[in-house]
Formats: sequence, C-alpha cells, structure tokens
Amino acid sequence: MNGRATELEQQLGYRFSRPEWLERALTHASAIPELRNGGRSDAAVRDNEQLEFLGDAVLAMLASEYLLATFPAWSEGQLSKSRARLVNARSLEAAARRLRLGEYLQLGRGEEKSGGREKGALLANAFEAVIAAIYLDGGLAAASEVLSRVLFQEAVKESGERIAESDHKSALQEFLQGRGGVPAEYRLARETGPDHQKTFQVEVWVNGAYMARGEGSTKKEAEQRAAESALVRLAQTEAGE
Repeated sequence: MNGRATELEQQLGYRFSRPEWLERALTHASAIPELRNGGRSDAAVRDNEQLEFLGDAVLAMLASEYLLATFPAWSEGQLSKSRARLVNARSLEAAARRLRLGEYLQLGRGEEKSGGREKGALLANAFEAVIAAIYLDGGLAAASEVLSRVLFQEAVKESGERIAESDHKSALQEFLQGRGGVPAEYRLARETGPDHQKTFQVEVWVNGAYMARGEGSTKKEAEQRAAESALVRLAQTEAGE
C-alpha cells in the first residue's frame, strides 16, 4: 500500500508523518475480516467509520471559515445554505473522483465485486475520512490547505456563482416568510437572441404585485438577479418606513 499511498499524497499535496492515518482512512469496513484473516492484529486493523464522523465536523468548520473569508457580505442564512451545498454528498463525491480516491480504497471482496470503488456514498465517506486523517496528522492548518485546493476552490470555480445566486432566491424567500408573506412568483417576461446565445428577462412578483426584473443568459440566472433586485427594493422600502 505504501507506493499507492504515496501517489495519493502527491495528489493531495500533503505528506503524512504517520501514514497509518491515511491507511485507516482508506480502509472500508468490508475489508476488516479479510485483513484480520490475513494475519493482521485486531489493534492494527481499523476501518474508517470513526474518521468519517470526525471528517464531517472538520469539513463543516473549515467550510464555514472559507465562506466567511470569501463572501464577507453574506448573511447567516446565505452562509448556512452555501455551506450545505459545498459539503454535501455530491460535492464530496466529485472531489473524491478528482483525486481518484476509489483506486486507493481497501475493500472486501464482496464490496469489490459490487462496484464499491465507484459508489458515490462510499467515495464521499472516504473523502471525509481522509480529511480527518490529515487533521489528526497535521492539524487544522494542514486540513484547511488541502480542502481549499481539492474541494473549496474547485466547487466555487464550478458553481460558485450558482451558489451565490441561489442564495438570492433563498434570501428573498426568508425575507418574505419572516414577514408573513407568500412566496415570490417568477414570470418570464422576454426571451431574445438565437438559440445558442439567448437572453432572458424574468420578473419577480410578490403578493400579485410587480417587484423587480432580472436579466441573464439562462432563466435561472435571470431569476436570481430579479430576486437580488427585489431584495434591494424591499430593504430600501423598510429603511424608509
């Protein structure tokens, strides 16, 4: 496992001072009986389930720290929802696949035959375990540096705008609900341009009244900009009361 572990360390950009942490992080519970039957002692063979638990907490804290530093103007609600998207199972699975984490896992024969190396949930859990292993081996700073490079920056680069935009709609929903209002309604007002380069204009209506308009290259983008404009208008209205 040493040579394979070194390859993974290179992809992570982190060298373990105690490689046994990485080995444990890559050991699925299904592999334990076979490893013990192969002569490994009970004390020397541990699966990664406890590390998954710890990794989940480390991810939540460091994702919060990253979002606060990257988006200092966001509200608590925006930060909370964005953190959930940043560290959800799909995001962690994508990071695990970028690292080719499945190639390095220790699996039992049954799990191997059932395609365990490609199972999304298994990969996401293993990613959490690896992050916990880095934390235990090198501390929060090491875990933060690795996460920033292999997860956070990639996630924001691929969907950061969507994360921010989706929060405009969520923020508008929270604003209206907090004041006893009904959900906003989004109406497509205009669609222009050729199929490969369309521009959409979307209006947002609240309680049957027009509130704001947004424009974008997709309907979702236009909706988010409309929601953002509506939030600004509602905030100005409240400030003037």
